[in-house]
Amino acid sequence: MRERPAGKIEQSWRRSPSRRAALGSLAGFLLGSPDLFAQQDPFRDHSRVPGLDELLTAFDFEEVAYAKLPRAAYNYTAHGGAGEFTVRRNREAFQWAAIRPKSSAKAAVVDASTEVLGTKMQFPIMAAPSAAHVALHPSKELGSYSGCTAAAGTPMIVSYATSTPFEEIAAAGGGPLWYQLYPREKLEDNRPRLERAQAAGCKAVVVTIDQQAAYYDRSAHDRNLSSRRRRPSVRPGVKPQNPYRFTSTRLWYEWKLFDGLRPMVRTPLLAKGILTPEDALLCIEHGLDGIVVSNHGGRGLDYSPSSLEVLPEIVDAVGGRIPVLIDSGFRRGGDVLKALALGAKAVCLGRVPRWGLASFGAAGVQRALEIVQAELVLAMKQAGCPTLAAADRSLVRLDLP
Repeated sequence: MRERPAGKIEQSWRRSPSRRAALGSLAGFLLGSPDLFAQQDPFRDHSRVPGLDELLTAFDFEEVAYAKLPRAAYNYTAHGGAGEFTVRRNREAFQWAAIRPKSSAKAAVVDASTEVLGTKMQFPIMAAPSAAHVALHPSKELGSYSGCTAAAGTPMIVSYATSTPFEEIAAAGGGPLWYQLYPREKLEDNRPRLERAQAAGCKAVVVTIDQQAAYYDRSAHDRNLSSRRRRPSVRPGVKPQNPYRFTSTRLWYEWKLFDGLRPMVRTPLLAKGILTPEDALLCIEHGLDGIVVSNHGGRGLDYSPSSLEVLPEIVDAVGGRIPVLIDSGFRRGGDVLKALALGAKAVCLGRVPRWGLASFGAAGVQRALEIVQAELVLAMKQAGCPTLAAADRSLVRLDLP
């Protein structure tokens, strides 16, 4: 039997945008069904974003940040350099350090307060410098600062690559602020930023010296972190300064830099990115007031050691002459206690407050930091450490592979 041609009304109905939209909505509904597992990440459950009060560890904030952020923004925070060996090693190192509780000691009340280079803090925890908070939350660094201040006045180290001017952050008022500097080869080019930060009230200056990369390495590194294809920043027609196209802002650092910066800095001056006792001793020789043991969270040279595993030898070399801070890989209060027992004066958290900001803004930063602070207090109680002074090296057994 021959099919009857469709009438005008039926043809109009078949071509109707409303019909296509309805079918598209129905398809999306079916594909989003958890029973079909379509478009579901097999490693994570995105069926519902938990509320702030449901998050119990720093790792929970990472899950929420993953769900909320564009993939490029999440990747920039989460990933590291090259094959990410150092990213993994930073976390694995905590498995090599066992806490040996002092069962005979009692710590019903714990005092975790300390002071680092004139900055008083209720907990030996700081927010490490990290770039471009605008990619994480509309409140940007102001949200991070507000969250740090609410979390027992946690000191925040503001990144050189901040998306909010240091002066604007400082004007908001709150906890202590330090300033991080990526130095420029021409010494006087560093003065304006240093003067503005100090005029705004920064309590210390942290100079990062471990992020050295070549023209090609840097481009590949950024592309790996952001999932975006980036072209190297060399203008067409401009002849490179050398045949290997090393960028002028990298691969030039020399120790004499600190001899030149020292007169510009009226606050304590620290070097960030120390991984060897030899470099730690050179920091003292060049008049630095402190160091940060760091591998840049695994975002720099791959196959470098974890910060925790080199901490004891650096502490021994320094011999108490200057405070030793540390970052890279810290997520839990127990992680912090291990570093303190091995000689660190304070621990800087980088990814944890970033996950907090991406998850719930300033409230997320506050909650993420408070969780780590509470974990530290609990670990100190369980280990029999009523004060930070009681957390000495006998508390940790370090079994390196």
